[in-house]
Amino acid sequence: MKSVIRLTLCAEAGKGQYEMALGHSACTNAADNLIYTRETVRTIANKHGLLATFVPKILESFYFSSQVYDLDDIGSGSHVHLSLWQNGQNVFTESDASSHHGMSKFGEEFMAGVLDHLPSILAFIAPLPNRFSYDRIQPNTWSGAYQRWGKENREAPIRTACPPGVPNGFVSNFEIKSFDGCANPHLGLAAITAAGIDCLRRHLRLPQPIDANPATLDGKLSKLPRSLSESLEALQKDKVLKEVIGEKLFVAVTGVRKAEIEYYSRNKDAYKQLIHRY
Repeated sequence: MKSVIRLTLCAEAGKGQYEMALGHSACTNAADNLIYTRETVRTIANKHGLLATFVPKILESFYFSSQVYDLDDIGSGSHVHLSLWQNGQNVFTESDASSHHGMSKFGEEFMAGVLDHLPSILAFIAPLPNRFSYDRIQPNTWSGAYQRWGKENREAPIRTACPPGVPNGFVSNFEIKSFDGCANPHLGLAAITAAGIDCLRRHLRLPQPIDANPATLDGKLSKLPRSLSESLEALQKDKVLKEVIGEKLFVAVTGVRKAEIEYYSRNKDAYKQLIHRY
């Protein structure tokens, strides 16, 4: 599996915001490259007296270099584009026009697994309590608040993509928009891979895509978890991810998440540290 990490510094339309697209690579290399990029950007910004932060949502003013900044904006993501490769070929794309969605059965089943397990996956890819990770995952913010997918639908948490050069009607990859800049990319991609493998085994099929803004269909669609507590609850019930990821890592992740929920609920000012930490 190859991935392209689309990295946004503070969403694509926010104040002081920039997007970087890192080249595609195998998952482990892509995760490494993302970490190198974050550290490079932060170091260069600091050298010039600036602060580069990858925190997904900033709700309050903060101080830096004796100045006050108010960044109550739409938030930053760390979008991930995934395709599936075998023997040098992209097997996510359908080889002919027989597929209704433009992707192979292999690709459809893998993406169906990610969609099915997405509430649990959020515990890995949206790791901070409400005021950051989950305040970003709201309707009309290009992050996807409902458990559905779409074709080139920026309001869906998962969408298929057809970039320039791909024949009309075919898709080359899919994008996960709920991934944020505070996530450990190695753990996040591991959870996504585990979910996809599960449904390759079960041959799960995708529901029909959503073409409209899901927010206009509120009440008819299932919402994704609206807090780290909710995603953690989904993860604890997810026997598949526990089995594929391994019990030791599963216990470690759930333990850390519980501790973070408790810590940030008791220490209101601790959020201000995250701007510098991430």
